[in-house]
Amino acid sequence: MKKFFISNLLFLLNLNILIKSFWILGIDRSVQNALPYGEYGLYFALLNFTYIFNIILDLGITNFNNRTIAQNTVLLKKYFSRILPLKLILSLVYLIILFTIAWISGYDAKAFHLLFWLAVFQILTSLITYLRSNISALLLFKVDSIISVMDKALTIIFCSILLWTSWGRARFCLDYFIYAQILSLTITALTAFTVCLVKSGFIRLKWNRNFMLAILRYGFPFALLTLLMSFYNRLDSVMLERILKDDGIASEIYASGFRLIDSVNMIAYLFSVILLPLFAKMIKDHKDVTEIVKISFHILLLVSFGFAIVSYFYSYDLMDLLYTKHIPQSASVYKILCFCFIPVSMTYIFGTLLTANGSLKKLNIVASCGMLLNIGVNILLIPHFKEIGSAFAALTAQVITALLQICIALKTFEIKVSKIYIIKIFCFILSLFICAWAIKQIHFPWQYKAIGSLGVFCLLSLAFKLFRLQDFALLLKSKIDNKKTE
Repeated sequence: MKKFFISNLLFLLNLNILIKSFWILGIDRSVQNALPYGEYGLYFALLNFTYIFNIILDLGITNFNNRTIAQNTVLLKKYFSRILPLKLILSLVYLIILFTIAWISGYDAKAFHLLFWLAVFQILTSLITYLRSNISALLLFKVDSIISVMDKALTIIFCSILLWTSWGRARFCLDYFIYAQILSLTITALTAFTVCLVKSGFIRLKWNRNFMLAILRYGFPFALLTLLMSFYNRLDSVMLERILKDDGIASEIYASGFRLIDSVNMIAYLFSVILLPLFAKMIKDHKDVTEIVKISFHILLLVSFGFAIVSYFYSYDLMDLLYTKHIPQSASVYKILCFCFIPVSMTYIFGTLLTANGSLKKLNIVASCGMLLNIGVNILLIPHFKEIGSAFAALTAQVITALLQICIALKTFEIKVSKIYIIKIFCFILSLFICAWAIKQIHFPWQYKAIGSLGVFCLLSLAFKLFRLQDFALLLKSKIDNKKTE
């Protein structure tokens, strides 16, 4: 299991880092710089608005399906033929609820036009996520990895034509950017559907009311969890745009600081993609998950703290490198938001472990606390501190929810953590800060200092024995074994 996990994780990370990093830092960033001041901020706020309610498209079906199919693969054909009609019904419900709440919130005609296409974007994304849950549940991680980046790879091609050719630049607008994404998602959805059809065999769609109600009943805890997490993960920019009424300017500044965080969050998310079915199968087979948890924790500990510390010391330089507008304000926001990556990474390990175990009630209680905390702090701070206040609200909610999930997971699985181990982790983190500060004082270009800091961080992780040579040997051996199999 450990060999299988490391091998597929490496493939997944390499593919996603290559494609999605270019998408976020190359295409999405260039679109923001190319659009008029504040227009991307409105798009970002509306996109997050549609994200908040996109759980209606799923209602926990994907997580439940992934966990169930991973444990009982023979159910694929039965579930596939019955869940697709349910997804269609939920898409119609989503559109009705989304536009009703948008009307109550006072959005204008321009916002409604964008909301319609962004709603189509969410429907296609939800469908692809469900189809991928079948593929990953069958442990076809490499196929799933390719499909996971297909839409972004296609959008990169389409948007490159729009952004960097004379023909495209003359016609570029926000609508074309959205249309390019929808076309890419459509092609990806058809590809994922074909893979599922091949694995399940010929299916006939069936409207089974009792089955649908049963799926929704079992999936409701997953749905509630996702909805609550969406509130404290995506509500910040929406509240900024609605409370300040500044034509999306504060939301755009927040988006500038959030973009790099969104990029690296992908790394932690990819862990959960593999960990969820893996944990589910190991729990079913009564296998000890401690070793996989430990490997994941050590990797993300180094990655998250390394990223956050370097980002903190070089926040202005990074924003100046990426953007042409509101650089000082974006750097101030980013200096706070960069630390959100640490608790988010821990959530993708310990929250995923609890999800695989079916501990949804505890997770929902934690997520409810995070949502209430995020909303309360946003309402309190946004009128006075604008995007800075919203960044503090995000960090507060993420830290509290991550700590609660870690404590619950350790207690549930009786994972012992010694005082010596905690002291070692604390000393490791303190060493990262001290080394980064010392390197910052050297008179070299900031890029060299940032890269040098990351190199020192890797050496420190070896010095503190957070990584073992056995794990690297195992990784190399698993790659060789895979090549022989192929």
